[in-house]
Amino acid sequence: MARHLITSALPYINGIKHLGNMVGSMLPADVYGRYMRQRGHEVLYICATDEHGTPAELAAKDAGQSVDAYCGEQHDAQKAIYDGFHLRFDHFGRSSSQQNVELTQHFARKLHENGFIEERAIRQVYSIADERFLPDRYIVGTCPHCGYDKARGDQCENCTRVLDPTDLIDARSAISGSSDLEVRETKHLFLLQSALQGEVEQWIDDSSEDWPTLASSIARKWLTEGLQDRAITRDLEWGVPVPADVWPELAAEGKVFYVWFDAPIEYIGATKEWADADPAHRDWKSWWYEADDVRYTEFMAKDNVPFHSVMFPATELGTREPWKKVDFLKAFNWLTYYGGKFSTSQKRGIFTDAALELLPADYWRYFLIANAPESDDTSFTWELFSSSVNKDLADTLGNFVNRVLSFSRKRFGDEVPAGAAAGEAEAKLGEQIAELLAEYEGHMEALQFRKAAAALRALWSAGNSYLEEKAPWLEIKTDQEAAALTLRTAMNLIHLYAIVSEPFIPAAAKAMRGAFALDGDTAAWVTADEARALASVPAGTAFTVPPVLFAKITEDDLAAYRERFGGGE
Repeated sequence: MARHLITSALPYINGIKHLGNMVGSMLPADVYGRYMRQRGHEVLYICATDEHGTPAELAAKDAGQSVDAYCGEQHDAQKAIYDGFHLRFDHFGRSSSQQNVELTQHFARKLHENGFIEERAIRQVYSIADERFLPDRYIVGTCPHCGYDKARGDQCENCTRVLDPTDLIDARSAISGSSDLEVRETKHLFLLQSALQGEVEQWIDDSSEDWPTLASSIARKWLTEGLQDRAITRDLEWGVPVPADVWPELAAEGKVFYVWFDAPIEYIGATKEWADADPAHRDWKSWWYEADDVRYTEFMAKDNVPFHSVMFPATELGTREPWKKVDFLKAFNWLTYYGGKFSTSQKRGIFTDAALELLPADYWRYFLIANAPESDDTSFTWELFSSSVNKDLADTLGNFVNRVLSFSRKRFGDEVPAGAAAGEAEAKLGEQIAELLAEYEGHMEALQFRKAAAALRALWSAGNSYLEEKAPWLEIKTDQEAAALTLRTAMNLIHLYAIVSEPFIPAAAKAMRGAFALDGDTAAWVTADEARALASVPAGTAFTVPPVLFAKITEDDLAAYRERFGGGE
């Protein structure tokens, strides 16, 4: 069995994330990780909160907290929501950890040793009142293009134009509000990405052949435009400090590394956090350093692709050390809300905490993955969501489970009935299930989530078709043994559904598995022969009828959701 390292884009620390963040990184990573574990592979799924950078400092200031306290509180709040979505991280770390500090500084030292970091003087805005240089996002003013009076020095949120701080009208400090600003010379470290362009191109040529077109095309676009040397330090109080043994002057000035330099290194840092919690049994280096036996799969939305397909590989290559680089980068388009962009800053769309208040996680997990924005953007609408939940989860799966178990208990008691030996209809069904299972497995292996969801739906539908064809409610009137066979076969389908649905809807899968009094690992994957036989749950097995797995979304529910969140106007 292979060793699979899985990472997803690090959620930024400032606030609860929306459903677009969930479907573009963490959720598909979890679905894939669950599937690979069930298939018997060794899996390590690593994620963390991304805690450095200007927005963290500004959000902490707005909240009246120290940055450290703010980030600690937000990390716990985000982790609680991801637990609520049943995301099965092996470790969910923090980019502010000591492990990441040490590794980031190690990377910087190695890049410097190899001639890929250069100290350069630049001109930057200085606040007289604050007695400090201001990063671009610490400068606010009026946008010269659209007149928005809260534009930041790097970009106007209103018209999305990229800006320089000197473009702003009535520029002022975001810290003190003072407009007593001047441009002064200061020094920063630059990563010489231009010198690594050829190596990154060669690596992309060698590595990206089977990546989704979305990921490989973004990487190649950046390479075609040419890699630019990039400033990798900032004037902030919160971040990974520049090491004083290499750059004493910059360290004395309090320079820290740019968030986009240290954040990708946190994948390794978080793995070390995981290993340090149990060093006798965990080895972080075996996953990241000379890790030729590891397959590394990364999940992220398209806006993060350049950093992880080009910039971080350039950083790794420049160390001249054998760090593990991504083998497969699964990129996603946007999930939109009625065609408009989800926005954390503008609170547009559904946020993950509100989603869990409305409905259990499995409803969201299934809908999001079944409609994942793989080949194009996906528009979330309440109408599409309710249709998917009602038709697929409530009618096709939930109703099947409830009516089979309820009817069997009513007519045959609390044990799986024996009945007649399997016949032609069961053999035909077994072949169909084995074929659909192979299709489902193929899509999961290829990380084609929408196609995998369609194959899973087809598996559920096959059971309904069999039940309608055999009609045990009619069979029982003339042939109890035949009716018992139909119900026994349907119960085996329920157990099979519990196993193969686990990556998508883990809570419902657990309830379905728990309906049967079986020993051993009831989540272990189904072989093709087991799928054909449909006999894993033998006659005489005790069972219970679980509560309704999925409640339908009513028109009244929909009206309430639209009123609360908007949509359709």
